[in-house]
Amino acid sequence: MITGTSQADAAILVVAANTGEFEAGISKTGQTREHALLAFTLGVKQMIVAVNKIDMAQYNQGRFNEIVKETETFIRRIGFKRENLQFVPISGWAGDNMIEASTNMPWYTGPTLLQALDNLTPPTRPIDKPLRIPIQDVFKISGIGTVPVGRVETGIIRPGTVVTFGPSGLTTECKTVEMHHEQLPQAGPGDNIGFNVKNVSVKDIKRGYVASDSRNDPAQDTESFTAQVIVMGHPGQIRRGYTPVLDCHTSHIACKFEELVTKIDRRTGKAQSAAPEFIKTGDSAVVMIKPTKPMVVEPMTQYPPLGRFAVRDMRATVAVGVIKSVEKKSRAGTTTKSAAKASKKK
Repeated sequence: MITGTSQADAAILVVAANTGEFEAGISKTGQTREHALLAFTLGVKQMIVAVNKIDMAQYNQGRFNEIVKETETFIRRIGFKRENLQFVPISGWAGDNMIEASTNMPWYTGPTLLQALDNLTPPTRPIDKPLRIPIQDVFKISGIGTVPVGRVETGIIRPGTVVTFGPSGLTTECKTVEMHHEQLPQAGPGDNIGFNVKNVSVKDIKRGYVASDSRNDPAQDTESFTAQVIVMGHPGQIRRGYTPVLDCHTSHIACKFEELVTKIDRRTGKAQSAAPEFIKTGDSAVVMIKPTKPMVVEPMTQYPPLGRFAVRDMRATVAVGVIKSVEKKSRAGTTTKSAAKASKKK
């Protein structure tokens, strides 16, 4: 779910209309709340809330309005704007309001689910920034070779681009770029692609690595980074040395809270106290974090998709954060023969 959400521009949040199921979903430990929070943290700004199983609520307008009110309140508290939200009552089982307007709900005059998808606004694409492709998976395809797969977040990749994979520093040449089994002359932000790289084994590239242009701000390993963290729901206190798993783009890596720098007032954004002993649910703080394994992250201001993260512990999202600054660690990675040749040509 996290990998898919990190690649999405918009989301459909499906909630159930029948009594009991909706209430369980939006309770403090419910999945509806968790999914909405993760979607916003991972960069989704537009959301369609599909109120499903409306047939089990006898197509009741009052029940639909009650669900809209409850859901809108907590979704807006997370950070979504009202103009980027659409609420559609549907029945997947009976087909109501999926493609065509339902005769069972004369009181509803809004769009069907298909129309709501058409109403979404395509986001502007950061083409002018250096290349960044978080790797989702790596395949070995017979007759082609090693094919990393991921979504282009920023920049443009073309066949012939000399690519550096962070955090390992491995440099090789991109031979072909494919999307939906079709070769492309280039791929830009928003494209989910596979690209063939030469002289590289499947074992050399892992999920969570980031592909970048070797000549334009290549992705590097991270020594440590400073981030502003908001604690959403932790049963105890978070102190120095706390080591949860951080989900940032496609990487899931345990990171240590090295230092609690300052506690921040969430309303004003101003510092409250320096070096707090602990932070708890509802608190916001600037924290210095150190990954326990090689990892690529970037400041939110430069590369937004690589500058947001969720803190996962006890199988739940306990906090979310944005990266303010990164201390990078340069590693001497290997350069393949094809990369050296391509570099000489240019």
